[in-house]
Amino acid sequence: MKDKIIAFFEDVVKEMKKVTWPTQDELKESTTIVVVVCLVIALFTYVIDLTISQIFRGIF
Repeated sequence: MKDKIIAFFEDVVKEMKKVTWPTQDELKESTTIVVVVCLVIALFTYVIDLTISQIFRGIF
């Protein structure tokens, strides 16, 4: 069991060496895109919710 755990972590280290990490500029750009998309989705959800609320107020 101990050998399997050690082999697992050795494999993890080998695989992590293969990873290409993003540069700081790429990371900032990706973060900006994620934040903007989240804000757009939140705004869209708010508008839909407001519209549906107004429709129900008009019906009842």
